[in-house]
Amino acid sequence: MADRTLLVMPDDTGGPILDALAGARKSILVKMFLFTDPGLIGATVDAHRRGVKVRVLLNAARRSGEDDNAESRRRLVAAGIDVKDANPTFELTHEKSMVVDGTTAFVMSLNWDPKNLSETRDYAIVTSHPHEVGEIVACFEADWHRKKFSPGENAHLIWCNTNGRERIARFIDGARESLHVQNERYQDEVIIERLVRARERGVKVYVMAKPAHTLKKGKLLEGVGGLRILQDVGVKVHKVKGLKLHAKTLLADGVRGVIGSINLAPGSFDHRRELAIEVHEDHVVDRLRHVLHHDWEHSHPLDLSDEGLLADLADREEEAEQQLAIARHHRKHR
Repeated sequence: MADRTLLVMPDDTGGPILDALAGARKSILVKMFLFTDPGLIGATVDAHRRGVKVRVLLNAARRSGEDDNAESRRRLVAAGIDVKDANPTFELTHEKSMVVDGTTAFVMSLNWDPKNLSETRDYAIVTSHPHEVGEIVACFEADWHRKKFSPGENAHLIWCNTNGRERIARFIDGARESLHVQNERYQDEVIIERLVRARERGVKVYVMAKPAHTLKKGKLLEGVGGLRILQDVGVKVHKVKGLKLHAKTLLADGVRGVIGSINLAPGSFDHRRELAIEVHEDHVVDRLRHVLHHDWEHSHPLDLSDEGLLADLADREEEAEQQLAIARHHRKHR
């Protein structure tokens, strides 16, 4: 019987993924932004050696020349596994997915990287629904053969750069009482507008985000601006305690969830290969709701005031003042 299950990191560890790799009998398809975990590399090689047909699509080197997957690519190729760089149509392939034996698919926010298995809040959905598995296989084949993939108007899954923004916006519009969001980036104007509208119609919106000091240099404006708008209209913005936030998930009214790789940013919606899945099964959303509530209860408000940001960015004060238009004299004398 077709079903979906939820994996929560770091609680569940990499065990369920390792078990799926070990249980494969015919084929494994992996599409991954970052694939560096030694255990998962080893399990993938082991599957190939026992006769499973393994194909891997990895995000290519970045514009800077940095190639996070260089060593893992070398190891996989040396073992005889078919490995390709992801479809060059996209700036990045940020999708994190696996299909085993054409019957079970993993839709993930986590990279196959040691940190995402042990230090970050991340999620994955394991689905055996044929139409969902089929879409992921079809997209993999299209990207493998450098062909266009179109999920169509009746797509079951959420894809970028096709239906992603529309589906996420529609999901937010459907919230009536509460909306929990965990994401690294709040930058897309359409999505920020939808979150503001949700707040204005009385939805309790709970946003979890990363503190400013974790953002890369040059990313403060886009990383902080959207959060300040949300906070200005009364949305609660918090940071998780004890874990690093890497999740990309939403939960509406405690009964519908979205989990996947999509950051709420224009680049993710328009220029990257991304994948997410909407879920509504009681056993899935019950656990997701429990984890989200736990994380919220063990969180702290993000201080997004001028003073709070400058304190958080003490070693980057000049950059903060310039990008966020925080006037030094105004801060000292107001």
